[in-house]
Amino acid sequence: MHCISVSVSMVREMTPGVNRAAVESIVREIVLRRLGPCARNGAAAHPSRLVVNASARHMHLSQADLETLFGPGHQLKPLRPLYQQGNFAAEETVVLIGPRGRSISNLRILGPIRSASQVELAFTDAVMLGIENLPIRLSGDIEGTPGAFVMGPQGMVELKQGVIRAAMHAHMSPADAEFYGVRHRDVMKLKVGDGTGVTFDQVHARVDPAFRLEVHMDTDEANACALHLAKQVELLKR
Repeated sequence: MHCISVSVSMVREMTPGVNRAAVESIVREIVLRRLGPCARNGAAAHPSRLVVNASARHMHLSQADLETLFGPGHQLKPLRPLYQQGNFAAEETVVLIGPRGRSISNLRILGPIRSASQVELAFTDAVMLGIENLPIRLSGDIEGTPGAFVMGPQGMVELKQGVIRAAMHAHMSPADAEFYGVRHRDVMKLKVGDGTGVTFDQVHARVDPAFRLEVHMDTDEANACALHLAKQVELLKR
């Protein structure tokens, strides 16, 4: 936030002989420059309500892998809707098996179907499975990431890649992005709590007309900042 302190009298002192209307125009232009394009064109005078949610470990499936795990022609059964429209937690769960034979049972599947299967874990999940140096990636960026075995009631899938630690990110509409002065894939900051709050400085903006304003962090990050106790959150342009 910028503190704007410009008065008509200040400008008149700096520009003697200029009439009041001209001075007011100069002050207005200075304020608009400081506030940015949102104030100039009237867009997004107030941002959408900011929601911050902890995203527990989960999996996204391709249709081919879904059918291998649950049987030919199987369709995901929605259990409950998620905050982003069209996304849901499914009734289906799987067993994730790591490189040392350690496993996570009841790993929840999220819908809708993706073009490629992907597992999203927190750091402590990866340690428990025996996956070292789990890369932090944006969802969908799975090239060169670790793999794992996934077991369902009807079969097993070997993922050659696709296990990631999801980078913290902010879903937002174009209007929200304009308010914050960011573009798709820009990096932002998130402050959680007041006083001695925690600030995360690697929050990736993900902009789409269908998105609602929401920040996703993993369970480790949520525990680190005591998200469940936070009374104040603030998303900032870095």
